[in-house]
Amino acid sequence: MTERPQAFSHALHSGYHHPTLRAWQCDAHVSATNLIYPVFVSEDKDCKEEISSLPGQYRLGVNVLCDHLEPLVRKGLKSVLLFPVVTSTPKDARGSFADSADNPVVLAIRALRARLPALLIACDVCLCTFTSHGHCGILHDDGMLDMKQSPQRIAEVALAYAKAGCDVVAPSDMMDGRILAIRTALHASHLENKVGPIFFFHLHPSQSILCFQVTVMSYSAKFSSTLYGPFRHAANSAPKNPSASDADSTDAKPAPVAFHRRQYQLPPGARGLAMRALDRDIAEGADIVMVKPGMPYLDVVRDCKERHKDVPIAVYQVSGEYAMLFHGSVAGAFDLREAVLESFTAMRRAGANIIITYFVPQFLDWPALDDS
Repeated sequence: MTERPQAFSHALHSGYHHPTLRAWQCDAHVSATNLIYPVFVSEDKDCKEEISSLPGQYRLGVNVLCDHLEPLVRKGLKSVLLFPVVTSTPKDARGSFADSADNPVVLAIRALRARLPALLIACDVCLCTFTSHGHCGILHDDGMLDMKQSPQRIAEVALAYAKAGCDVVAPSDMMDGRILAIRTALHASHLENKVGPIFFFHLHPSQSILCFQVTVMSYSAKFSSTLYGPFRHAANSAPKNPSASDADSTDAKPAPVAFHRRQYQLPPGARGLAMRALDRDIAEGADIVMVKPGMPYLDVVRDCKERHKDVPIAVYQVSGEYAMLFHGSVAGAFDLREAVLESFTAMRRAGANIIITYFVPQFLDWPALDDS
């Protein structure tokens, strides 16, 4: 049975079932609790490969992941956001490997849960890394998005990550309706609840559900941006450009049309459209919403905070922002620590509760910025 979106927006427990999630519901200065560290998980289990486009960041296999993160946890790391890197497994049009038990993210969830049980595990949910065409949803034969199948497929992947043991699913695909689809899938799972006998509306008391033990953090206002370039290299997730050769020569159907992610990610100047996307995802039951990229879009963070004062907001300081700050400091333009902490302060001032940033390892070693 499909619930009305308004019903899921009244379910509060999924937003604060973990100590770090509870901290995100509170206003505070910048601390390690406010930060999420993005981590690229390679399907090569023994991989530890520095990413040339993101100096100081690595593609990590599941066999080395915990060893890499454990020292950071000892320093105060609270949360990671996992991204899969698929290079050898064959890809297909629907991203079949995305919810496989051998998906590197699924393996990483289980390894981290066993070795670092206090770490909050968030998982990016998308199809682009797994599909042969490199887009974030399912495509029709003509190359356009299938808006019926795409949200359901995203929900299947989110459910696989939830069953593997993650704390947060974070859909980044920007498909219409995927938050409701994910909430409905979690609701229908009827899995044992980790946090106790919490029940939802009309369900029989014998049915405890995954809907309350997994947080949904939506990439709600994800803008089409050139600042994603280093990430796409790191995750091997750049979209492919279809051509006439992609069509079956024995089929009378036309070749796929040229298609770009800007057709489903938000236009950079679309402030009103961003608010509609944020409103929609909150109505469908998102526990946390996100604005991405960070610094160029802090006006949208402020708009959202003023309209939705009680909803935690994440902001993603994306790969291009990291690269600009890193290389600017290497060139001697400014001090890296001061520039990064200033950017964090600006994000918090705008209203962000959570900052997703590649600078977490450095932050954990830096002393606090002296405001004087």
